[in-house]
Amino acid sequence: MLAPQRVWWQPLSRMERSWVIVAFVLCLFFTAMMPFWFVVGRQNVPVTTYRVDPKVYEQVVNDFIAEYKVDEINGIPVVEPPPGGEIYMLARQWQWSPILKLKKGETYKLHLSSTDILHGFSLQPTNMNLMVMPGYDYVAEITPTQVGEYAIVCNEYCGIGHHLMVTKLIVTD
Repeated sequence: MLAPQRVWWQPLSRMERSWVIVAFVLCLFFTAMMPFWFVVGRQNVPVTTYRVDPKVYEQVVNDFIAEYKVDEINGIPVVEPPPGGEIYMLARQWQWSPILKLKKGETYKLHLSSTDILHGFSLQPTNMNLMVMPGYDYVAEITPTQVGEYAIVCNEYCGIGHHLMVTKLIVTD
């Protein structure tokens, strides 16, 4: 039986040492940049979060729909709230409700919550992504800047019908 060599690994060559040093310096640089861009880069959506009972939130959304409903698309209510107000959106397996119709240039407070499981709110083609969890009301200020229809998709797998969880945001003049 042969014993393994005492030094079984080979020392790093000059080129390998150089690459290890470059990789280490880059890791330090990128680690330092994360808090810098958090403060300076304005990369994060300003969101306020409140604890909420899912049943209570669902009733708030239903009241919102009853007050501002203007149309219906494929069985989903379309609401047109007054400019500058509070708007409510509900996520549930495998549906967003309601479809929002907003005015260009007006600022709204968007409330998001779920009644069942974790969902993801992704406004396309902009890069607005939020986690939507039951028991939490996420409030984000949004100001539509261009007229058109924008897709809202769930970007967290929420079950077999996940691919169907798509709706739209309509922005008008």
